Amino acid sequence: MQSDFEAPAMEPFSFAQDAGVRLTDVARSFGAVEALSGLDLVVEPGQFVAVVGPSGCGKSTLLELVAGLQEPDAGSVEVGGGASYMPQHDALLPWRDSVGNAALALECSGASKRDARQQARPLLARFGLAGFEGARPAALSGGMRQRVAFLRTLLPGHPVLLLDEPFGALDSITRADMHEWLAGTLAAEPRTVLMVTHDVEEAVFLADRVAVLSPRPGHVVADIEVALPRPRNVTDPAFVALRQRALEVLHQR
Repeated sequence: MQSDFEAPAMEPFSFAQDAGVRLTDVARSFGAVEALSGLDLVVEPGQFVAVVGPSGCGKSTLLELVAGLQEPDAGSVEVGGGASYMPQHDALLPWRDSVGNAALALECSGASKRDARQQARPLLARFGLAGFEGARPAALSGGMRQRVAFLRTLLPGHPVLLLDEPFGALDSITRADMHEWLAGTLAAEPRTVLMVTHDVEEAVFLADRVAVLSPRPGHVVADIEVALPRPRNVTDPAFVALRQRALEVLHQR
């Protein structure tokens, strides 16, 4: 499937040797509820790792630990070079236009509103948003809103991106287009990516590895390498076999 979205042509990104993520024997509880226990996971610099697992297994908690929004009860979390976090919902501010929403993270990092908007504005066209620079979120489609949110996540220049169900609220056609778009975007502007999702097909389509979590308390029960060339075809027998393998692990109890 070919996407109509144009991937941005941005400056090449250079990875520091430590621009990865490492979780070692991580545990996190909320009262009597164990969300994560004995979780080990490594994301090498420049690698895309997708985390899948049953509902309530601690996927979002894992991302929040890496983002520094929570602290583990045990174990260690190491992130090289800083991380940007994109939550499940786009969280665009309704009173800001597309440029203003995309520039928000730069402003929060200390840039002036004018400078932040100047950096963000030329990238809107590269993200398929030409003509919508002054549009507020209510005037944007779901896919457009997610692209603004992704640009907001990318602009601060952190080497690690944390994506929490980024396309979960989109319809199936738009979601498939966004998969194509994100794959192209990361080919042009590579980052270390840790994404959580309920969609196994999405994980296999986008990631270099798929980490499957157990039911709560979550820990990694399988780490599946996706050694398929890009662009990927969801009907390719090798793709289907990897998707089936991940689903079989998920359905084991």
